[in-house]
Amino acid sequence: MAERGQLPPPAKRLCCRPGYGSGCRPGGRVGGAGPGSGTLCAGPSSAAAAAALGLLPLGKTQSPESLLDIAARRVAEKWPFQRVEERFERIPEPVQRRIVYWSFPRSEREICMYSSFNTGNEDPAAAPGGAVAAPGGAADAADENRLPFRRGIALLDGGCVDNVLQVGFHLSGTVTEPAMQSEPETVCNVAISFDRCKITSVTCSCGNKDIFYCAHVVALSLYRIRKPDQVKLHLPISETLFQMNRDQLQKFVQYLITVHHTEVLPTAQKLADEILSQNSEINQVHGAPDPTAGASIDDENCWHLDEEQVQEQVKLFLSQGGYHGSGKQLNLLFAKVREMLKMRDSNGARMLTLITEQFMADPRLALWRQQGTTMTDKYRQLWDELGALWMCIVLNPHCKLEQKASWLKQLKKWNSVDVCPWEDGNHGNELPNLTNALPQGANANQDSSNRPHRTVFTRAIEACDLHWQDSHLQHIISSDLYTNYCYHDDSENSLFDSHGWPLWHEHVPTACARVDALRSHGYPREALRLAIAIVNTLRRQQQKQLEVFRVQKKELLHKGVTSITNLEGWVGHPLDPIGTLFSSLMEACRVDDESFHGFSDFMENMGQCKSLEYQHLPAHKFLEEGESYLTLAVEVALIGLGQQRIMPDGLYAQEKVCRNEEQLISKLQEIDLDDTLVKIFRKQAVFLLEAGPYSGLGEVIHRESVPMHTFAKYLFTSLLPHDAELAYKTALRAMRLLVLESTAPSGDMSRPHHIASVVPNRYPRWFTLSHIESQQCELASTMLTAAKGDVRRLETVLESIQKNIHSSSHIFKLAQDAFKIATLMDSLPDITLLKVSLELGLQVMRMTLSTLNWRRREMVRWLVTCATEVGVYALDSIMQNWFTLFTPTEATSIVATTVMSNSTIVRLHLDCHQQEKLASSARTLALQCAMKDPQNCALSALTLCEKDHIAFETAYQIVLDAATTGMSYSQLFTIARYMEHRGYPMRAYKLATLAMTHLNLSYNQDTHPAINDVLWACALSHSLGKNELAAIIPLVVKSVKCATVLSDILRRCTLTTPGMVGLHGRRNSGKLMSLDKAPLRQLLDATIGAYINTTHSRLTHISPRHYSEFIEFLSKARETFLMAHDGHIQFTQFIDNLKQIYKGKKKLMMLVRERFG
Repeated sequence: MAERGQLPPPAKRLCCRPGYGSGCRPGGRVGGAGPGSGTLCAGPSSAAAAAALGLLPLGKTQSPESLLDIAARRVAEKWPFQRVEERFERIPEPVQRRIVYWSFPRSEREICMYSSFNTGNEDPAAAPGGAVAAPGGAADAADENRLPFRRGIALLDGGCVDNVLQVGFHLSGTVTEPAMQSEPETVCNVAISFDRCKITSVTCSCGNKDIFYCAHVVALSLYRIRKPDQVKLHLPISETLFQMNRDQLQKFVQYLITVHHTEVLPTAQKLADEILSQNSEINQVHGAPDPTAGASIDDENCWHLDEEQVQEQVKLFLSQGGYHGSGKQLNLLFAKVREMLKMRDSNGARMLTLITEQFMADPRLALWRQQGTTMTDKYRQLWDELGALWMCIVLNPHCKLEQKASWLKQLKKWNSVDVCPWEDGNHGNELPNLTNALPQGANANQDSSNRPHRTVFTRAIEACDLHWQDSHLQHIISSDLYTNYCYHDDSENSLFDSHGWPLWHEHVPTACARVDALRSHGYPREALRLAIAIVNTLRRQQQKQLEVFRVQKKELLHKGVTSITNLEGWVGHPLDPIGTLFSSLMEACRVDDESFHGFSDFMENMGQCKSLEYQHLPAHKFLEEGESYLTLAVEVALIGLGQQRIMPDGLYAQEKVCRNEEQLISKLQEIDLDDTLVKIFRKQAVFLLEAGPYSGLGEVIHRESVPMHTFAKYLFTSLLPHDAELAYKTALRAMRLLVLESTAPSGDMSRPHHIASVVPNRYPRWFTLSHIESQQCELASTMLTAAKGDVRRLETVLESIQKNIHSSSHIFKLAQDAFKIATLMDSLPDITLLKVSLELGLQVMRMTLSTLNWRRREMVRWLVTCATEVGVYALDSIMQNWFTLFTPTEATSIVATTVMSNSTIVRLHLDCHQQEKLASSARTLALQCAMKDPQNCALSALTLCEKDHIAFETAYQIVLDAATTGMSYSQLFTIARYMEHRGYPMRAYKLATLAMTHLNLSYNQDTHPAINDVLWACALSHSLGKNELAAIIPLVVKSVKCATVLSDILRRCTLTTPGMVGLHGRRNSGKLMSLDKAPLRQLLDATIGAYINTTHSRLTHISPRHYSEFIEFLSKARETFLMAHDGHIQFTQFIDNLKQIYKGKKKLMMLVRERFG
C-alpha cells in the first residue's frame, strides 16, 4: 500500500483501432462529443447517483434511478471492461461513461480499512463527515487524528484537493499539504487506478512508505466518492485517440513532447525508432497499452496491497522483540486481516501469507530451538493468533477448491520446517500431547502416543479436510425456520432435540471453529444460527450426562474413582471454542436485526441444499421461554468453565488455561445479573454439583483435573446475594486441590491408551501450581469475608481451609485477612472470625515449626497479636501449649516476653489475678524452655522469673548445670553481666569463672570480641577481693596467651587494692598487692612469657614494612619487663638473645640496637 513517486506500472491491456488486424478487439463507437471532450461524472442522472451514494438525506424526494444506471452499476461491479468490449460489438458512449463512472469504489469503508488500523470503532467511515469520537479521550483522539484516513478527511475538508481528473479507469489530482511550523507547503501529485469498485494501484509523489495508503490518496479517493459531480470524466485515452485523424494525432504527440520534453523526449525517440523498424518487438503485437482502459479478463480483481511494505513492517516489528510496542502493532495487523476477511476481501489471506512468511523467517526460532529455551509469552500468543487466522481462512465456506489446495500446500510447507512452533509451546517436552485431532482429520484415529508434535498449523491443515456440504448443516445456518416436530430419535447423536430444534454433533472445538469462520468472513447471522444449535446440543448433552451419572453414581462413589470425559478442555483450547460461542451470542445482543443482514448473499453462493421434512418456526423459538442470546451466552460460558478436563502438559498450555479462564470471567463480570440470569446461574451450579465426572465440581474428580477455584469464586460472589446456601456449597466443593493430596483418587482416563502416560504422579509438572494455590487462597478469603458474623458458616469454611490448603504462606495470609476483617475500625470485633484467624495462625505455627521459613518470626509476632485480641485465655493457651507451636527461643524471647509486657496488660485491662495467672504460665514456659535449650533461653528465663524467688533460683540452677556442658563462654559472660546488673555479683563472679574455662585466646588475637568480657571478669573479681582475684588469675593465665591483654589486666590490678570498691560502693581498707607475690607474680610471669613467645612468633614471618610496628611492640614489652624487680636484666638478656638469633635480619637488628642498645 505504500505509494512512491515513480510512474504507474504499464497497462496490461492492448488497445487498437477497429479493423487494425485480426487480433484487435471489436468495439465500434457510436456517437461521441468529439476529441478531447469531457463531462462531469454525475451527468444527467446526478440526483440518482447521489441518492445511490447516500448523499441525499433520507426522506427527500428523489427521481427514480434510470435503467441505464442500474445496469451500468451492476456491470461495473462484476465485469472487467475488456469482457464488456468483447461481448458487445457496439457500445454507445453514454453507456461507456456510466460503466466508467460506476467502476470507482462507492463505499468509504474499504478506503478506511486500507488507510488506518481499527482503533476501536466498529466503523470509522460510517460517521457523518468521517467524524468519530475517540473511545479513550483526548490522547486516543490525537492518535486517531494522525491516522492517514483521518488526515485525508481533514485535507479534503480543508479544500486541499484540486485538479481532479478521471480518464477512464484512472483518477488523478493534486493534494496540497499545508505548511507546518518546520515544513513548507507541499503539493503532492496523486494517481489512482481502479477496477470493478476496487482501487488496484496508487502512486503519490510524497514518497510515503507504509502498509497503508497515505493521506493524499485518501483525500483524492474521498473527493471522488463524496463529490462525483465535481470530477471531470473522460473515456479511456485510447478511445479519444481513436477519434483523431493523422494530423490531430501528430499534433497531440508533438504538444505532449513539448510540454514534457525533459522527461519524455528520450522515451519518445526510442519508441519512434522501434515503431519505424519493421522487425521490432513493438510491431509484433496489435494495439498499444492504455493505463486508463480498465482491467483485462485475466486480471485479478483485488484492492491494492503493497506486499513489500507488509513484509518489511512485519520483519521490523519482529526484530524489535516485543519492545517499542511491536507486539501491539503485530496484533493490529492480525486485526486488519480479520477486518479484510469480514469484508470478504481476498487480500486477507494474501496479507496473512506475507505475515506468516516473515514469522517463519524469524531467526530467533532457530536460536530458541538450538538453546532449548521457550519463546516469550506475548510472542507465543502471536503465533496462536496466526494459527487461528489460518483456521478461519481455510474454513471459508465459499473458497474455491483450488484456492484451498494452494493454502494446504503452503501450510504443509511451513508445517514441515524444523523450527515451526509447536501448538503446546513446549519444545523440550517429549510427553505425548493429549489433544484430540479434529474428527475429520487424517489422524483422527491415530494413537496419540505415536502422533507427532502438533504445530500451530496442524489444526488448519486438518481443517482443510472439512467441508460445508452436509445438508443438515446447511439448513441450520441458512434458515431460522428449520425444525422437525415429527423427529423422535432420542439417541445421543439425534439431529433434533425434543422440541424439534436442530442440533449439531461435532467435535466441539471444530464446530466452534466453523462459527468463528462464519463470523470472520462476514456471515454473522449464519454464525449465530450455528452457535445456537451448538449450545442447544451442549445443553442436551449435559442433561444426558446427568442421567447417565445418576444411574452409575452409587457404584462410582463407592469405588471413589472417576473418569475424565474430555482430555481436551474447551477453556484454554487453541481454538477457544467457548470464547467463540460467547462472543457470537454477545454480538447478537449488541447489534440490531438489520445489521445482521448486511451480507445477504450467503445462499447465493452456497447453492441449493436437499430439503428435509421440517416445520416453520420463528427463530426466537429456538430458545426456552424467557431466554435470550444473552442468557445463552452466559450459560455456555458457565458450561465451559465448569467442564472437568485434564491439566495439559507444558508451561505455556497451563498458563493459557489460567489466562483464558480469567479473560472469560472478566467478560462475564461486565454483565449485570438480573433474575433471568440468576436462574441460569442456579441451574448450572446445581448441575455442576450433581454431574459427577462431567463436571469439575462433581463429587469425585480426577486428581489431574483443572481446579475450579477461580470459576467458583465468580460463582460464589454472583450467587451469594440470591442463594447463599448454593453459593457456599459450590465454593466449598471447589476448594479441593487433589493434585497435592497423597490419597487422591487416580481414576481412569476413559481412554485406555492414555493411562500409561497420565496416571503417574505428575504434579511437579504443574508449572502454574503457585498461581493455582493463590487462587484457592483467594476463594477461601472471599468466603471468610462473606461469612463474617455467621458462626456456622465460619466453622465450615475453617474446616475446608484446614483440609484443603497445604501452603503455610497461604494459610497465614488467610489468617491475616480474617484478622483484618474481624477488627475493622468501624465495628466491634467479630469474636468468631477472630477465633478462626487464631486457629489458622496456630495451624501455620504447627506447619512451620520444624521447617525453615523466612517469615517465621513475623508469623510468631502476629500470632501473639491475634491471641491478644482474642483474649487472656488465648494467650494462656498458647503459652501452655508452646512446645507444639514454637521453638524454645521463640517462646521465651517473643511470646512470653510480649505477653508479660506492660502494653499487653494495659490492652487487655487485666486485674491482679489475671496478671498473676499469665505470669505463672510465662514462668513455667520459661523454665521448660531453659531446660530444653539453655544456651538460647537461659537469659530470657531468668528475666521472666525475676519476680518469683523460687522460679529465679530454679532458672539459675539450670544455667549452672548447663554451664559445664552445653553453654559457650559468650552466653555465660552475657548471663554473668546480667547477674551483676541485677545485684548478684557473687553469682556473676561464679558464672564468669565458668565462662573463663571455655575461653582460649591465642597470642595474635588482640582484637578478639571476648577481651572486654575478660577485662570485665577480672575487674569484677578485683572488686570482690583478693581471694576472688587470686582464684580467677590462674584461669586467665590458662585461657589467655595474648601478651597485650595480659599486660592490660596486670596494670589494672596494680592500680587499686582488691575489694577497694565493694558492693554498694563501700570502700575497703588495704594495701596494693605486690607483684612479687601470688597471685600477681603468676600473672606477671605469664605476661613476660607471652611477650617473649609472641616476639619469636612475629619474627618468624616479619616483613620490612612491619619493622617500626615491631619496635613499638618491644617498647611495650619493656614496660612489662620493668615491672619485675629484676626486669631490666631480663629485658637486656632478651634483647641480646634476639640479636644473636636473628642477626641475619641486619636492618631490623640495627633498629633494635638504636632503640634498646
